[in-house]
Amino acid sequence: MGIRKYRPTTPSLRQMTVSDFAEITKSEPERTLLAKVKRTGGRNNRGAIMVRHKGGGHARRYRLVDFKRTKFDVPARVAAIEYDPYRSARIALLHYADGEKGYILAPAQLRVDATIMSAAKAIDPLPGNAMPLKDIPLGTVVHNIELRPGKGGQIVRSAGSGAQLMAKEGKYVTLRLPSTEMRRVLASCMATVGQLGNEQHENIVWGKAGRTRWRGIRPTVRGAAMNPVDHNNGGGEGRAKGGKPPRTPWGKMARGLRTRNNKRTDKFVVTPRRRGRQSGQK
Repeated sequence: MGIRKYRPTTPSLRQMTVSDFAEITKSEPERTLLAKVKRTGGRNNRGAIMVRHKGGGHARRYRLVDFKRTKFDVPARVAAIEYDPYRSARIALLHYADGEKGYILAPAQLRVDATIMSAAKAIDPLPGNAMPLKDIPLGTVVHNIELRPGKGGQIVRSAGSGAQLMAKEGKYVTLRLPSTEMRRVLASCMATVGQLGNEQHENIVWGKAGRTRWRGIRPTVRGAAMNPVDHNNGGGEGRAKGGKPPRTPWGKMARGLRTRNNKRTDKFVVTPRRRGRQSGQK
């Protein structure tokens, strides 16, 4: 598994990288686990653009991934590792002992024909097994973590990510998230053991505008290249850099302004994530 360099025949194109898909064992998805997704192109019911730079892209079919893992005490065999166009991580197709099938996020160590299970009590902390955080040993790396019991995994779901279980205090556990934030979560919340696979996703170089269009992302014009009537950063003689601080098209400060303000959830943050120059240090 890794990144494969691609050198196009056209000299004007930058060097591109593509995933080698070495871990993929099945190319066609399970038909019973597909759903239709209506594409809006970033527009609302009146046709007005609500989200910029969205539209087009390759046709995709949504895979019904089980983020709740509430099928307890039923062993499942990993039938295949598949590609999912709607997420950076790989997904695993499970064949349960009772005949049911399902998709889950695939940890890096999960292999075809492995047996995994979800349980409401402590079981072996093997990659792919899901259980409450209170039953997972300290120091274990987990993903697909719930923030409310029964709601399903909401955080740590992207390729190569994993959170480490640092402490247990009463009805809470403390997790070290990929952002370096230390956060308390209810110990009764479910999580899946292991770090997610496809770690090399962050090293992909898209290389040309066409690949971005295939992903459904339309071109972005720099605000500084616009007129003052179109953007807060627009106008000026030539390349104007100094003077006014960078802002969004709607006038809010950009690049560094903290907008997080949720008293209901901020109380669970033990140590905020590192910012600025320290953010790249481990």
